[in-house]
Amino acid sequence: MTGVALRRAGAADARAAADVWLRSFDAALPTVNRPRTDDDVRGYFRDVVVPLRETWVAEADGERIVGVMVLDGELLSQLYLAPQWWGRGIGDRFVTLAKERSPGGLSLWTFQVNKPARRFYERHGFTAVEFTDGSGNEEREPDVRYVWRP
Repeated sequence: MTGVALRRAGAADARAAADVWLRSFDAALPTVNRPRTDDDVRGYFRDVVVPLRETWVAEADGERIVGVMVLDGELLSQLYLAPQWWGRGIGDRFVTLAKERSPGGLSLWTFQVNKPARRFYERHGFTAVEFTDGSGNEEREPDVRYVWRP
């Protein structure tokens, strides 16, 4: 895909990455309760995600952040794209990068209601290994844990 580069996020990217997360979450998961305010999410990206996690962004045309991926060891903890960028191969590139960065394997959680994400991860070789009632997440939404092993 031309015009989109993946790169490590810096402090200056935190707000734009959080805004991608917010737009994507709201578009993909309209029935899921989001317990944190927009400002809480932006503060979390600024204070925790970007400085303390391996955070990557997809940058379009050298200026706009259109995607974010966060790795925490073998945990693929976030992968969100701006809705207008869905289906353009950026998610595929992020997963390839995640597998390169964690060649021993990856795990992730997604909500059971997020059928497009579940199909996406299954297409990339992830296997569902655990289903929960949501009591362990702050949204209280049933989720599923996926694992990829090479």
